[in-house]
Amino acid sequence: MALAEPDTGPTTRASLCAHMQPHIATRHLLTFTIALLAAMLLLGARTANGAEVALSVNVAPPPLPVYEQPPLPSAGYIWVPGYWSYGPEGYFWVPGTWVLSPDPDLVWTPGYWGFSDGAYLWYPGYWGPQVGFYGGIVYGFGYFGQGYDGGYWRDHQFFYNRAVNNLGNTSVTNVYNRTVVNNTTVNNVSYNGGPGGVNARPTSRQQAAARQPRHAATSEQTAHAAGAAKQHELLAAVNQGLPTMAATPKANTFPGPEGTQRPEPPQRLAQAPPPPSPQGRPAPAEHPAPAPAERPQRDEPPRKAEKQQPPRHEPAQPPRP
Repeated sequence: MALAEPDTGPTTRASLCAHMQPHIATRHLLTFTIALLAAMLLLGARTANGAEVALSVNVAPPPLPVYEQPPLPSAGYIWVPGYWSYGPEGYFWVPGTWVLSPDPDLVWTPGYWGFSDGAYLWYPGYWGPQVGFYGGIVYGFGYFGQGYDGGYWRDHQFFYNRAVNNLGNTSVTNVYNRTVVNNTTVNNVSYNGGPGGVNARPTSRQQAAARQPRHAATSEQTAHAAGAAKQHELLAAVNQGLPTMAATPKANTFPGPEGTQRPEPPQRLAQAPPPPSPQGRPAPAEHPAPAPAERPQRDEPPRKAEKQQPPRHEPAQPPRP
């Protein structure tokens, strides 16, 4: 007896496709997830010394500008040096500023540019229990290429080195004075390696510091960098590597709605018309005093007219014979 063949009509094929659709969707989702993880691994790529790469540019950053450090706003703030960042319009300067540490006992390792395989890579800064490698860049104010000489933590309180920090008139109890002997050649080179770059390599201690738990830049620092990116005057193409606003007393103190308004420098305005005089007549404009013969007379009350005397006539003299 012959067995009946299974129905392979349109209804069965439709049921089979409906049954396979979840498996196909799962396969696509798995493929997308693997691709996403691969992209995340590439974005979070680390170098051999544990440093994360955030940007890659084919043009070297400008030299570091020379500027003065603003006074310490209050106890607890730590100095974060300025640096060149990169945006759609090229390099722009992120001013140095005073910020608060995300947690006590953490110090800041500045970011730096490093040359590798024909490109300049940006390694972001981070907070950690120890200062790590920042390319040997001499940022100044305690960051002289190796470690940090501007202060240290003890008992959850920060002690400031007056020799390298501008404490101003701020009342700070934990202060010491230690002159820093800098054996590094002081220059304004802003990148490590490559042609003309700083020749420095991380030490074993700095490599260990990079492997310790660390914190990324705070939201205050992120807002500061984002605010700097919107300042046209901070573009290297505009200021030719010499930004007029190279440092700020606190983070994100820029003009505009997203930053704190900074005071504008006094400007010479056009001379306004002089106010009217008390008599209702406009006061004379300010001019150099004229010569005495041309100086106008003051208004005086009219004098009483004097009584005129009749002309005197001399008696006629008789003609001489």
